[in-house]
Amino acid sequence: MEQSHEGPLAGIRVLELGSFVAAPFATRIFADFGADVIKIERPDTGDELRGWRRWRGTTSMMFRTIARSKRSVSLDLRTPEGASTILDLIRRSDVVIENFRPGTLERWNLGPDRLAEANPDIVLVRISGYGQTGPYRHKAGFGGVAEAFGGLRHITGYPDRESVRAAAPIGDVLAGLHGAISALVMLLARSREGNHERPTVADVALYESVFMATESLVPDYDAYGINRERTAGNLPGVVPSGVYQCRNGSVMIAGNSSNAFSRLMREIGRNDLADDPALIDGAARYTREAELDDAITSWTMQRDLDDVVAELDTAGVPVGAILSAADIVDNEQFASRGMLQSVKIRIEDELEEVRLPGVVPQFDGQATSIRWAGPELGEHTEEVLAGLLDYDMEQISQYRGKNVI
Repeated sequence: MEQSHEGPLAGIRVLELGSFVAAPFATRIFADFGADVIKIERPDTGDELRGWRRWRGTTSMMFRTIARSKRSVSLDLRTPEGASTILDLIRRSDVVIENFRPGTLERWNLGPDRLAEANPDIVLVRISGYGQTGPYRHKAGFGGVAEAFGGLRHITGYPDRESVRAAAPIGDVLAGLHGAISALVMLLARSREGNHERPTVADVALYESVFMATESLVPDYDAYGINRERTAGNLPGVVPSGVYQCRNGSVMIAGNSSNAFSRLMREIGRNDLADDPALIDGAARYTREAELDDAITSWTMQRDLDDVVAELDTAGVPVGAILSAADIVDNEQFASRGMLQSVKIRIEDELEEVRLPGVVPQFDGQATSIRWAGPELGEHTEEVLAGLLDYDMEQISQYRGKNVI
């Protein structure tokens, strides 16, 4: 496959030694913006994500989405030949992002020191459950566990029920974002002349990435003695804001800033609340949350969802319908900004049009196009080994015979 040279990261090569979500999400950001991302997968089985949430065909849409615009090379890192090939790729790469359990690369003789010997300019991002140091460093860690350990799960859900998880891999995505930022920071530092103390290894822990999203969870505990508990669908102290029932569905309303609150109260016919001086302060509104929610609900319940959205939108109150996948694919805003991009994907025997999520952010008012969907396992093995590393076909054939690739 001919590689595109478009995009602000064209010319950067990223080696992905990862699976599942966190590291692959980080590398996808590079791939989206033109970097050459080479995804290393285990021969025969590949990334387990290929089988997650797969309803038909051989490869899941989850994999096709997260591995988009990358090249797949099948290679067994546990073999001497595989390790040697990785070092050859390191010599021609800028970034390595991995999410093995700490110690795994070292066990394969591919630790940071060995990578630096092959390429002193390489930057390495290591993503793991608990980080490369500390008493928990060797524990297995997945996104769901990180969301619990990082404090997010404890405050998510209803107070009278067990905590719940968002129906998306929040912990993995947050770690992936921190991983991509880490790599970009190191690349920027590398590009600056005279920066002799530039970092070369980033250590990203899943639980710490989640912890960063809990804002003042611990400071509130220290300063106010508040050990936050679950508060259903609302953030504590952010009032009024939440989901309100209409005649034919539910709507999300965020009237928690002072100006939005005043506009919201006037729109629902409660000038008395809009003019109440005590409610100018957000903390005071929090003490009257039930009263304010009842006032809003009594208004929304008399109207259809579309009317509520239209009226509050006109009044300048942040409001939005709660969209499903079926709603999203018909939404003009998603379509207008390139957030739904059709890609041909082979699902069973035929190529089918599948809409993948677009690329974030936009630059200069233009949506970035997806180059291709996540590849077949090992689709680019020969292309990379022969075209990039100059391996001859005899060597590649020997590797196949030994199940190295």
